[in-house]
Amino acid sequence: MVTSADIGVIGGSGFYSLLDDAEEIKLTTPYGPPSDVVTVGRIGDRPVAFVPRHGRDHRHPPHAIPYRANLWALRSLGVRQVLAPSAVGSLRAEYGPGTIVVPDQLVDRTSGRVQTFYEDGAVHVSFADPYCPSGRAVAVASATSNGWQTVDGGTLVVIEGPRFSTRAESRWFSANGWTIVGMTGFPESVLARELALCYTTLSLVTDLDAGVESGEGVTHEEVMAFFAANITKMRSLVSDVVEAMPTERSCDCGSVLDGIKLPFDLP
Repeated sequence: MVTSADIGVIGGSGFYSLLDDAEEIKLTTPYGPPSDVVTVGRIGDRPVAFVPRHGRDHRHPPHAIPYRANLWALRSLGVRQVLAPSAVGSLRAEYGPGTIVVPDQLVDRTSGRVQTFYEDGAVHVSFADPYCPSGRAVAVASATSNGWQTVDGGTLVVIEGPRFSTRAESRWFSANGWTIVGMTGFPESVLARELALCYTTLSLVTDLDAGVESGEGVTHEEVMAFFAANITKMRSLVSDVVEAMPTERSCDCGSVLDGIKLPFDLP
């Protein structure tokens, strides 16, 4: 039985069948329970912990996901590298549905979300480059070798949700040179950084955002249907990325807190 893991996957409920020898672990954290029970198992030889971002029944909307509890729970199980597949809208007509984008930058357009563990004292963590360079390299190589149209780099703008963007907002995002738009990539990414975790996102384009093309605009049904139609292929990609992740971290993610006095002990 696997009871710890060094790699964590945060994704939709369609990723449950990723894991072999799976065991469910019910956890609590100083920030409450995670989105759901954490499933721990294996992908190949790698022990992996899986958290369904929205809960099994999709009960947590993007603005109400217990992001802090999810990341804390993963670290407490031994996780040091996090892979975060998600659905996004494209702000570029050339990156249509079915494109995998592995962003290297992020813009936060959320409001009201708790985005730090450090509520006491002055703790300032570097976030200039939000994503793990080692994880990104593995993700790009795996997606490319699996035949996906793959975009290496780009900017993910994260909106509050749960509504989609207006056409004006979408055009503004595009005019700023941003690449894709989603609802869950922040504060997930910065919380991972505050726990000295590697964090890599695999963004599957499910639609062109409202300002990119004419028509009725993005619908919930359109996004969910496209993601569901591609879930088997996405599971295969996530498995390949996990198995190719480095067994020893050589990036700077693990040392980002060196020399900083924290207000609590890390799990």
